[in-house]
Amino acid sequence: MAQDYKTPGVYIVENNAFPNSAVAVETSIPVFIGYTQTALNQGKSILRQATRIGSFTEYLSMFGTGFTAKFTLAAAKDPATALLVNGNPMDITIAADNTAYLYNSVRLFYANGGGPCYILPVGTYENNPTLTIQGSDFLGAETVFDLLLNEPEPTLIVIPDAIALGIAAYTDIYTAVLQHCNKTQSRFGIFDLVKQDDPSPLSQATVINDFRSNIGINFLNYGAAYYPWVKATVVQPDEVDFRNLDPSVALDTILPEDSAKTLITGFSKTPTDTDIINLHQSLKALSPTYVTIITEIRNQLNELPPSGAMAGIYTLVDGNRGVWKAPANVSLSMVNSPNVNISNDAQENLNVDAITGKSINVIRPFPGIGTLVWGGRTLDGNSQDWRYINVRRTLIMIEQSLKLATRAYVFEPNDANTWITVKSMFINFLTNLWKQGALAGTTPDQAFDVQIGLGATMTPNDILDGKMLISVKVAIVRPAEFIVITFQQQMQQS
Repeated sequence: MAQDYKTPGVYIVENNAFPNSAVAVETSIPVFIGYTQTALNQGKSILRQATRIGSFTEYLSMFGTGFTAKFTLAAAKDPATALLVNGNPMDITIAADNTAYLYNSVRLFYANGGGPCYILPVGTYENNPTLTIQGSDFLGAETVFDLLLNEPEPTLIVIPDAIALGIAAYTDIYTAVLQHCNKTQSRFGIFDLVKQDDPSPLSQATVINDFRSNIGINFLNYGAAYYPWVKATVVQPDEVDFRNLDPSVALDTILPEDSAKTLITGFSKTPTDTDIINLHQSLKALSPTYVTIITEIRNQLNELPPSGAMAGIYTLVDGNRGVWKAPANVSLSMVNSPNVNISNDAQENLNVDAITGKSINVIRPFPGIGTLVWGGRTLDGNSQDWRYINVRRTLIMIEQSLKLATRAYVFEPNDANTWITVKSMFINFLTNLWKQGALAGTTPDQAFDVQIGLGATMTPNDILDGKMLISVKVAIVRPAEFIVITFQQQMQQS
């Protein structure tokens, strides 16, 4: 720094010898958007505020537990697939406006390697007997994406509750997510498809075609879709009891066991928590029919969209291997199986779509191995640039890291000294990435190239206009999606 020396003496000037360093930004900080039981932090409302948590315990303290869904029983439409209750085929279905997925999706997130994340509640259901999921809660006058513009840290967007809207989730909310990710250039969306209850190929084709027809064509490289839903185990047996039955269900009429009917008849109209537990345990001991009903309800509650588990997988892979490793060929924890089995032949049209290019990643069971994520493509599956999730997310990480590091040089002199400093900073950062395996090439020169300077990236007019132009080329590693081994017989040599 220039100084005006007037008094005789000895002065010390310290000059920085090294350029600023670029630090890699976080890559796996999801924001979960949806409905929670409560939204309070130290007595203050945090509704429609993105709040950072570091553990599931913190989630419980601020946002409460899951929604107590009610189920109805009715005569079966298809006796072949129905549940036998007292010798009668019955359908057990969730009541209208009783669907909520955020709570259990967060549980799946932490079960699969999740860490810090944000929760953005758009509504609460405490003391409400029903929960109506509405698109306007996400896309009102002030959308949730407007709120997220003030939060720079989240890098993944997960909206499991939105899929309850059906096709409207694709046309309204998912397209808004993609648009938001393109605007910020720092985020990536993880999407679900609607639940497929019927395993027939015709039903599968309908689910896939509805998604591809309604997701649009804009900014597809900023999102990935996963299919089908998963049969999880996050809802434990002690979380389901007779309170999950709709009031219209007369349990004393449905259960055939006389001892169980006697218990229900004598049950207090104003029960304590102890009374509820005792009745539940007694009914389990006395009535196999009751156990069958409760087990079916738990199984249905455990059928969840996969986006929460995938957010955990992204976090796990990023932490263990790096964002440049594809989040695929990884087993899901607390998941028994997908709710629909997809064969190798059936996946062909999902992974590679020659017409629309909208790839859908499949979750498949493999005997003796487990339930694996068997796909690593973005929705822009026909793009040579953005086909793979790890390529898109690695470039987001590089872009945002260098953008933040370069901010220190705004309004610095646009001359050779600054150019050399900035170039050195870029080269050091990219060299470290290359050493970690993020960039392809046997030498750094093959892995990346950085250009800056007058005559290289800038003209004299650019400098007069106040522009410092930097050109960066990177060779990001791509996954070996198809491994082909060729065998051929050869002649005997001796």
